[in-house]
Amino acid sequence: MHLRPAARSLLTAAAALALACVGLAAPARASSVPASVLDIPPRGANDWSCKPDAAHPQPVVLVNGTFKLMAENWAALSPKLKRAGHCVFAFNYGKLATASIPRSAEELKDFVEAVRAATGAAKVDLVGHSQGGMMPRYYVKFLGGADKVDDLVGIVPSNHGTSNPLAKPLGDIACPACLDQMTGSELLAKLNEGTETPAGPDYTVVTTRYDEVVIPYTSALLNGPKEYVTNVVLQDRCPLDPFMHDQATKDPVVAQWVLNALDREGPADAAFRPRCAGR
Repeated sequence: MHLRPAARSLLTAAAALALACVGLAAPARASSVPASVLDIPPRGANDWSCKPDAAHPQPVVLVNGTFKLMAENWAALSPKLKRAGHCVFAFNYGKLATASIPRSAEELKDFVEAVRAATGAAKVDLVGHSQGGMMPRYYVKFLGGADKVDDLVGIVPSNHGTSNPLAKPLGDIACPACLDQMTGSELLAKLNEGTETPAGPDYTVVTTRYDEVVIPYTSALLNGPKEYVTNVVLQDRCPLDPFMHDQATKDPVVAQWVLNALDREGPADAAFRPRCAGR
């Protein structure tokens, strides 16, 4: 989920909702030509001729947060992943990711199939922000994604919902995804019933103690065996890391955790020590 605090939050959300309501966000497509200015990908993403190599066998699919467009959401991380040798893909979905989680998960499924077909890869890695870190779990658990995903890396994901008071009014206006991401929602009860981390993918969660959107920040964390589930709180390694929810994908420390997860067998190494800012 993606909501900003105070008046700035309300203005941003209102503008995003206006776009969503008139349906300006076009569906994703396997093409190098954007359908509209809103579908311009971030730097490094959507080279449909890219073929994964032995060092990076899974293409990376970036999954936006609520109210987010891919060009902004992944402006920092996409080119870093590309420079590191990954084939990177991004897409907009669900009218600025405001559609219901099941509907958006169907769009993710279709996009993953397009990426697999273009690259020849058996599996993809998913890196998602906020809703984009939680929604793929619906794809994995209910839509056949368990054998199509190698790594799922969630950056400040809404895995157990949020008690943020803005979620309900925004949801009532035009954001089914906001309602789905409320603590105690029917969607989250279904998603988290039984195992939260079905076998198949490796799961890495990266969150921040300063998350003002997914409240409390601990609701991002996943339960599961340490062999394939790693939970990271940024300030446990970098106590002075100031990043909050909105710009978490721009944090250089987050990028290090993402690359650590993608470039090794299993989830991120819980003992990994990133380079902290100013060090």
